[in-house]
Amino acid sequence: MHNAATVLSPVSWYVPYSLGFQVSLTAFLMLELVLGFSSNLTVLVLYCSQSNLVDSVSNMVTVNLHVLDVVLCVLCLPLTLVVVLLPPGPNLALLCCFHEACVTFASIATAINILVISLDRYDISVRPANRLLTTRRAALLLFAVWVTSIAVFFIPFLEEQWPSREGSEEKGQVAPFSLSSYGQGMYYHLILQIPIFFTTVAVMLFTYSRILRALNIRIATSPPALSSTAPLVISDTNAATPVPASMGVQASVSAIIALRRAVRRHRDRRERQRRVFRMSLIIITTFLVCWAPLSVANVLILGIGPTDGLISLRLWFQALAYGTTVSHPLLYAFTRQKLRRALRAKVKKRVVSLLQVDPSPGGTVIHNSWVENRKTSRQVRLEASEGTDRCLAEAL
Repeated sequence: MHNAATVLSPVSWYVPYSLGFQVSLTAFLMLELVLGFSSNLTVLVLYCSQSNLVDSVSNMVTVNLHVLDVVLCVLCLPLTLVVVLLPPGPNLALLCCFHEACVTFASIATAINILVISLDRYDISVRPANRLLTTRRAALLLFAVWVTSIAVFFIPFLEEQWPSREGSEEKGQVAPFSLSSYGQGMYYHLILQIPIFFTTVAVMLFTYSRILRALNIRIATSPPALSSTAPLVISDTNAATPVPASMGVQASVSAIIALRRAVRRHRDRRERQRRVFRMSLIIITTFLVCWAPLSVANVLILGIGPTDGLISLRLWFQALAYGTTVSHPLLYAFTRQKLRRALRAKVKKRVVSLLQVDPSPGGTVIHNSWVENRKTSRQVRLEASEGTDRCLAEAL
């Protein structure tokens, strides 16, 4: 009995990591923290500064994803850094429990948010005229997502209490949290992550395949544009009336212009289809590359139990999963034309403000003709751009 208690006592899964392991993993996590926090915060600032950006269900679910990524950068990433850098000791029990809770929260919350975004894109692409996901339903759905994500956060804390009751009756104390102490099957926080991950992957494959299919059908069933043909005037005696040469030339020119426009539209649709396919493939591949290794590690822990090598590898997989905080702004935010336009406007405004020089008293006034000549036209373009955004809010 004494030997078993020794194995399960102070965080037996936590082993002193080598210096190279700590340095490399810390550098990787710090890079993700800086890039993820700055990019997601930039996206949120742009959405908050431009009221016309958050005006649709798609933008709502996208903003919710970036809020989640900021929470991960502020809460989960620093905690993983602490777990990697701190030396092992009996005081890490609560910290390890909190870390497992954060990993569970990050895994399930990210998967559910990606699932919601996939359903929204399916809804807007397959049912654009009669959307099922309205603004009110989307708000309720996002509220349910946050309630579920916060609820699963407390599962590791409950698991700590369940297996410790028998040991606490004999030893008069509570056993500290550790993955190795779950020999009797107390892996509910790991079991919950696996089906949610595979369900999200299945939904993504289904929704994006249907989006591509709907886009292909629209291209195939697009009406021909050769509706402008040369008129033929028929008299009462069923004889063709001669058409003046100028009218025939004009009709031919109109037909050629219509044909060129039809070819251009068809080429644009095909290019859009290829772009949607490429983005869909990148989105699904990114999610698989970042979160599949962690799910595989959870399956191995459930199958063979936690080992020192597997726990160290799992920390690397957690760091890889946090990479979605960097990829999400690139895949879901900066691919939107309206957000890119708002970002360019902010950057141009900042550059222009830096180029302007305030004259000192009695000093020489430095005039910037480029700024002064283009300031008025730039303001006109921005006002026109904002008006266009309001008109195209629902369409985009």
